[in-house]
Amino acid sequence: MKFIQNIFDATRPAVTTGKLKPLYPLHNALETMMFVPNHNAHSGAHVRDAIDLKRTMVTVIFALVPALIFGIFNGGYQHYKAIGELANASGWAQFFTLDNFLFGAWKIVPMIAVTYMAGLGVEIYFAGRNRHPVNEGFLVSGLLIPMTMPIDMPLWMVAISTIFAVLIGKEVFGGTGMNLLNPALTARAFAFFAYPAYMSGDKVWINTTVEAGQSVVDGFSGATALGQYATTGTTSFGVWDAFLGLIPGSIGETSTILILLGGVYLIATGIGSWKIMAGSLLGAIVMGLLFNWAAPHMVTEAQQNFLSIPFYYHLVFGSWAFATVFMATDPVSAAHTERGKWIYGFLVGFLGILIRVFNPAYPEGMMLAILFMNVMAPLIDHYVVNANIQKRLKRAKA
Repeated sequence: MKFIQNIFDATRPAVTTGKLKPLYPLHNALETMMFVPNHNAHSGAHVRDAIDLKRTMVTVIFALVPALIFGIFNGGYQHYKAIGELANASGWAQFFTLDNFLFGAWKIVPMIAVTYMAGLGVEIYFAGRNRHPVNEGFLVSGLLIPMTMPIDMPLWMVAISTIFAVLIGKEVFGGTGMNLLNPALTARAFAFFAYPAYMSGDKVWINTTVEAGQSVVDGFSGATALGQYATTGTTSFGVWDAFLGLIPGSIGETSTILILLGGVYLIATGIGSWKIMAGSLLGAIVMGLLFNWAAPHMVTEAQQNFLSIPFYYHLVFGSWAFATVFMATDPVSAAHTERGKWIYGFLVGFLGILIRVFNPAYPEGMMLAILFMNVMAPLIDHYVVNANIQKRLKRAKA
């Protein structure tokens, strides 16, 4: 590592002055990704703390790694299950195989690489244009974006969605820390509306292309768990399998137990807000119970089917867990006041299940719920702060 640091030290003068100065943001970005930033404060009052933006981003990445690794294995597992070539084993030995991992990595690693190249390319361009260092904010977004995509998503669609998210969802607001919307969800929303055939959510998201280039989709077609409930009122996927993650879905969203493990880690390190997570859980349960109560009073069978889903099914199927732990808790786009976090989280869970149930063409809702609440978060904080001011004024008069 000392050898690499010496390279950065030797090349730094060339990019801080002279003709190569426009390359300084790129040089700085690469250096700060590998080493602690060599930046010192020169004026004003500053709080000394062991945490900074880089450490915050790395902590979130550590929380994402278990779900990502599981998603790589699951990508291969679902592929070989679809074409009838699973390993001749039983239990978890059939899941954690080298073939499953290699196939999943072959599909997923390029998606991650394309996301980072596209997103960092935009950020480096704007950093050079505005003459400021590249921030570490995209370290997490670059991993979240592919983890929320189906494994069969073409790479060029991933790249365009990422560029749109960084350009429109982040840079136009001023860059890292200034964005109104969650960048990763902005990318997913763009992909959903621009390429609905790949993001509709009503089909099993499995790559079923075999070596000869032939697809066996016709032999393994069907709906996701939520899609099945929307049409038949039942599902072929068990709750335990969904909790463990042995179901088709977006790359990082299937294993609820590993997502919860990441959530516990974020709470323990003080990065993720437990109030937002608990509020989302409470909102999802309340909405699910209200639907269960209303199901017998519905007129059509289709309405009864989806409304009768047990409330705890909503917590393990779809993207509720992943969105609650890693998306809703985004410290930039979420509410900042303590009471506002409860309100924000509750409405995310409440609206997420509401949209999921009443939009059977797209049996999911957390993406739209969080983006809507991102817009509402400043308003929530405003009213919470104003209520505190009024309360203190009344106390002062008394």
